[in-house]
Amino acid sequence: MMSATAPRPIGSTNALLLILKLRTFIALIAVFAFFAFAAPNFLSAANFVIMSKHVALNAFLAIGMTFVIISGGIDLSVGSIVGLCGMVAGWLILYGVDLGMGWSIQFNTLEICLIVILVGIAVGAVNGLLITRLNVAPFIATLGVLYVARGSAMLSSDGRTFPNLNGNAEYGSDTFRMIGAGSFVGIPISIWMLIFVGVLAAYIANRTPLGRHIYAVGGNERGAALSGVKVGRTKMFVYMFSGFCAALVGLIVSSQLVASHPATGDTFELNAIAAAVLGGTSMNGGRGRILGTIVGAFVIGVLSDGLVMMGVSSFWQTVIKGLVIIAAVVIDQAQQKLQARVALQAQAALA
Repeated sequence: MMSATAPRPIGSTNALLLILKLRTFIALIAVFAFFAFAAPNFLSAANFVIMSKHVALNAFLAIGMTFVIISGGIDLSVGSIVGLCGMVAGWLILYGVDLGMGWSIQFNTLEICLIVILVGIAVGAVNGLLITRLNVAPFIATLGVLYVARGSAMLSSDGRTFPNLNGNAEYGSDTFRMIGAGSFVGIPISIWMLIFVGVLAAYIANRTPLGRHIYAVGGNERGAALSGVKVGRTKMFVYMFSGFCAALVGLIVSSQLVASHPATGDTFELNAIAAAVLGGTSMNGGRGRILGTIVGAFVIGVLSDGLVMMGVSSFWQTVIKGLVIIAAVVIDQAQQKLQARVALQAQAALA
């Protein structure tokens, strides 16, 4: 008979470790199955379309956030970048660029998208410069940029909404609404955009030297620098990529609503962090997977939409999301301890 102090058998430990590694997929299956029975019309095609659009918004931001967190940082400004980029899109559609004397430059949809994306990347670059050049802590730097971006969005319209962003056929901006409302072979365009960004991010993370550098910087920044990794450039990339993802969300939300409001994106950064953590990204840096993050975004999206369909109060929804995040962090810590135990058992077996 095994004594109470005997170590856990390696087979059972490995099985438990596998379950912990697959926890995000298990959580997704669990919440999906629960709401399929508990929420009316949850399995309807219309609800799947709406839910997929919500998931896409969280997933875009979470993908960018994953790179940032893996590198050992945090980006609190993404929600404000969403709002700012939406206002830039609205301004360009309604007014263009005023040159004075009754002259202005008007833009088509593609040009508007490119300008907005450049704005998002530029704000991300500001975050990167504050962190890499001025040595400001990521939390403080991105918190400051959060306020600056949100304030700039408010100033652009004195806090008002830019309505009726239907565009103008004469300038080629009338297709802007298709970004959020259009579909291809029955799948919303925003989902196709998510697939592209997800594949691109996964390729960068798993197949390129840049991806290896991001993991190295987050795992041991000093060691990475001594091994020749350009730490500053790597950090600049992750914050610029995060700004790029936020700009895409700003475009999609403005297109879906056919309007821009400066408060758009408020607290979006919290859902992005939650999805990344649920997907297995370590807040200590150096560990995380893009696929896990996307699955985490699905968990958050299914949970949010399911609770709404059940008529659960928005206050309780916030409480439940917070508990889910805490549980994810606790489980992640348990996984790390279990992995360390498995490694020690393997070393003992070889000794």
